Amino acid sequence: MRRPGSSSARSSARPSSTVAERAPLLISLAAFGASAVLKQGQLHYTRLAREAGADGVELRAELLRDAEAELPALAATGLVAVYSDPAPLWRADDGGLNLAALEQGLARAAWLGARRLKMSIGGFDAERSRDSLHELRRRLAGEPRVELVIENDQTLRAGTLRALQRFSAEAETAGLDLGLVFDMGNWHWLGECPLRAAEAIGARVRYIHAKGVFRRPDRWVAVPLAESAAPWRAVLRALPQGQPWAIEYPLQGEDLVAVTRAELALLNETREIG
Repeated sequence: MRRPGSSSARSSARPSSTVAERAPLLISLAAFGASAVLKQGQLHYTRLAREAGADGVELRAELLRDAEAELPALAATGLVAVYSDPAPLWRADDGGLNLAALEQGLARAAWLGARRLKMSIGGFDAERSRDSLHELRRRLAGEPRVELVIENDQTLRAGTLRALQRFSAEAETAGLDLGLVFDMGNWHWLGECPLRAAEAIGARVRYIHAKGVFRRPDRWVAVPLAESAAPWRAVLRALPQGQPWAIEYPLQGEDLVAVTRAELALLNETREIG
């Protein structure tokens, strides 16, 4: 797999003046459904997102069918703003730093022209993992083009407000300034209030997953914002303005371009109203 020429990659990734005037609106490619994306490929849906008016996409490592074949074409689009890796940053068995996943994620994000690498803290343990924070700091200093951001996932160890606050405190003590990805929906899976979370950690948030939620008898499910049982507008208003928002709820319909364009318009309208 050959790396595309750096000059062309940079020029294609440079935001337009319109995008530069406001925070980007992105599409997490998982929004189109895992089975559909695995079948047609993330390049197909990246192009669809561009046609619908998205400023960029969040590429999903778990939805790459053949990274060697797919990454060059995806890099050439200049649209990959975030590279998402589901691998835990710390191992659950021993609390050790998952260096292999970190290094691969940083390398791929840099190659794709993505400004951010999104991961979860996984098995981070304040006692066992503390020393590895200094190693993480050194590794991140070696790739200044990419910002590592930490997402609240749907696990107790890596997704609760308490877990993220404790991690952030340990990271700060180690000299790390790590931003957070605020997934509006994931808090519900853990029985937590997204509004309270926004008030508590909002200052650290650098990327927002917009997601509606609905409670079925047996579980929570992600739904479009207009169908959400949660006060999604209030949550967005409680978070820092000027950070990128990404659609991470199901985008389905006969005309996917039209559906996606309408959802982007809803977010744009919400942002303008404030």
